[in-house]
Amino acid sequence: MSTAHGTTTPPGLPGPRPWSADPYSDALVTGRGPLFLRRTDGWLLPLEVERWCARADAVDLTVLGRCEGTVLDVGCGPGRLVAELAARGRPALGIDVSEAAVAHTARLGGQALRRSVFEPLPGEGRWDTALLLDGNVGIGGDPAALLRRMAQLLTPGGLLIVETLADVDVDERVSVHIVRAPDPRGTAGPAFPWARLGTPALLRHAARAGWRRDGQWSAGGRSFVALRNRDGRDDRDDLDDRDDRDDRDDRDSRRMSSAAEPPNSTAVISSQRARKPSPESPVANR
Repeated sequence: MSTAHGTTTPPGLPGPRPWSADPYSDALVTGRGPLFLRRTDGWLLPLEVERWCARADAVDLTVLGRCEGTVLDVGCGPGRLVAELAARGRPALGIDVSEAAVAHTARLGGQALRRSVFEPLPGEGRWDTALLLDGNVGIGGDPAALLRRMAQLLTPGGLLIVETLADVDVDERVSVHIVRAPDPRGTAGPAFPWARLGTPALLRHAARAGWRRDGQWSAGGRSFVALRNRDGRDDRDDLDDRDDRDDRDDRDSRRMSSAAEPPNSTAVISSQRARKPSPESPVANR
């Protein structure tokens, strides 16, 4: 999971308020919690510090086995995935806004940069695979903006693997703090934007952003979705579809213009009719 020093908010949104370095950095040093995300209403989400600081487990290895070519781990945290890829001789880079996370990754033998995903990154548009695991689809609190950014980083047809909330349909954008303990009086960093997504919500956002679903699976109580970036073929298909629609519209217009209209009537074609807007499906906030 990525902790926030520096810019993690998508461009155009209010400026970020970074997490306090202390709770997360201390947890990385000790390799254990307790550590929580706390919503403004007091709701707590335990963070799996022990798992993140351990070696890649069996579920992680199934994800890494699906990776293709060069791999960018967004929000790499203490670096277990980058280090495992490096040990296998795979070209991989982690990025995280936490200095402690980047240093921990380097100690494990992985390469990492202290950088936000919304800042300029090496190899933009040339990464074969990108990872958003351990809740990092929530980075910036705007899943749509994050998915657009990931499309910019990946090569056409590139692979994005996203971890989602298991067995729930939630689409939540919240303000949270990182805290060391459930005690509401305990030390907490400043609030920052975050998002939580179940698989259905992710697929809705992905479809609107032009991603193609490439796979979906669960393992060890965790859920994952594989998405494909747009490629040249997708763009050509879109152009063909638009050309087909334009041809149909032209034929419809010619038929309408040649049809006899009753005296004193006004011809109304479909594009001139007032259309009832179709509101988007309500979003579940839990």
